[in-house]
Amino acid sequence: MPLAPVEEKMWQELPSKTHTKMSDSEINQKYESGEQRILTEINREKLPSFVEALKKPKYMDLRPFYQRRDRWDAKKQSRLIESLLINIPVPPIILYEKDYNSYEVMDGQQRITAIRNFYENRLKLTGLELWPELNGRTYANLPVKIRAGIDRRSISSIVIITESTSDPEEALLLKQKTFERLNTGGVSLSQQEVRNCLYQGKFNSLLLELASNPIFTKAWGIPIDRYNTGAEIPKELAENNLYKKMEDAELILRFFALRNVDFFRGGMKDFMDIYMIKSLNFSDEDISTLRTIFIKTINLAHQIYEDQLFRPFEPISNQWKSSAYKAYYDAVMVGFSRHLDETDLLIERKSLLLEETKKLFEKRESRLLTGSGKTKADIQERIRLFNEMLSNVIAE
Repeated sequence: MPLAPVEEKMWQELPSKTHTKMSDSEINQKYESGEQRILTEINREKLPSFVEALKKPKYMDLRPFYQRRDRWDAKKQSRLIESLLINIPVPPIILYEKDYNSYEVMDGQQRITAIRNFYENRLKLTGLELWPELNGRTYANLPVKIRAGIDRRSISSIVIITESTSDPEEALLLKQKTFERLNTGGVSLSQQEVRNCLYQGKFNSLLLELASNPIFTKAWGIPIDRYNTGAEIPKELAENNLYKKMEDAELILRFFALRNVDFFRGGMKDFMDIYMIKSLNFSDEDISTLRTIFIKTINLAHQIYEDQLFRPFEPISNQWKSSAYKAYYDAVMVGFSRHLDETDLLIERKSLLLEETKKLFEKRESRLLTGSGKTKADIQERIRLFNEMLSNVIAE
């Protein structure tokens, strides 16, 4: 099976497993050493000076796509400003100090954006409940005393200074655990949103790029074909669960990670987390190789199954199911990726392959192809079943 250059050697070292059996003295020693402990500081700054600081080069990395895809509209931003005006406590933002006086926003991007838009007069207040008299006004157009009142308000921040570990991969895992347990905004991030926040790089950008592949989006019912990047996200797309929670990007990650299924450890979440950490070392050549593998694989799968792509066959009704299944998607994509050299032959034998697929779902083990079983052995077996079918068709 084709692998990117770095994939061939990246599994030689894995983050060490946590030892669960320790004596009380060993546990005390671990705590005293500061192992797996986060160092933080708490800051509080007046809104005007906070917004001014945002203008400093490299001071704070907001990244337009850094967190979840849905953005606060003008009404939600206005409600935050109203909360500040009447002095309702606003949760602190969480920052990660990646360098001296240079920060990444781990939680609070929407709040920061709303405050900045307001002070830069790009936000017209709307939907205010307690101060409806201010609707339609920008910061510059507010009455003097109202403006002075808001200027007295502060924003709190919790800054994560560093992780007390010398292993960079262990540090990333500890940083991820910290992020996962933050819920200051009231809405929990999905697993892939967390990865998107923490593991920015060429590979993460590739996931977002491939998630808009037209064959992929059609198979999963994601109406991205009508979305023009940069414009407001259409309601139909914004309400799509796969898109909204970045599970489309996670599906792309599943494919790349499960091509390395022999190195599977922990659960699916842990394995994908580790793959994302490893991906930070990918070169431009690795990214190009992975992009080519995905595109060739999904093109081949589509030429065979067309509108039934990733949809299991139901022998009782003699019909393909109406929607795609993640477990079957795993088997199809990983299976086809192992036979890209036989693309022409598989397309030539499309009819035979469709019949063999139907027969595959008549077998008792086919339950693994629709999601039953989540262990490493189960995942390996569902991939093996589909791959064996492909190999038999090739050998005919």
